[in-house]
Amino acid sequence: MIIMIAAASENNALGKNNELVWHLPNDFKRFKNLTSGHHIIMGRKTFESFPKPLPNRTHIVISHQENYNPEGCIVVNSMEKALEKCPSNEAIFIIGGGEIYNLGLPFSDKIELTRVHHTFEADAFFPEIDPRDWELVNSEFQSKDDKHLFDYSYQTYVRK
Repeated sequence: MIIMIAAASENNALGKNNELVWHLPNDFKRFKNLTSGHHIIMGRKTFESFPKPLPNRTHIVISHQENYNPEGCIVVNSMEKALEKCPSNEAIFIIGGGEIYNLGLPFSDKIELTRVHHTFEADAFFPEIDPRDWELVNSEFQSKDDKHLFDYSYQTYVRK
């Protein structure tokens, strides 16, 4: 199963200047719990936004830069090649950024989205979720608190 996992605002903002524009510690924990032990597919800029590779995950980086070869990563130049590097009988996570989500959407079976209930100025956006193609099967609202400045919801979509 191919799963896109993201946090996006009401206007589908993902981030600006290769950084998230909010801080939701519970969402980071959820991301870690869901993706640990799996292959994660990302773009080069997303990979480079991490201080170091994420533990207990196989990193597949899509890049068009020749000779790009970060230690411990599999580097390919297309979504198709990234998916070929993954086991067919396991969950595979597409983790961004915006361009990679657009490339991955046609291949995806499921979307695990943290919807941040706010709008932000951004330069990277999550693709529009077409209700003709996707069904919202679960939504769990989370109220803002002293560690989370914004209300948010964990939403699960499955392809129709």
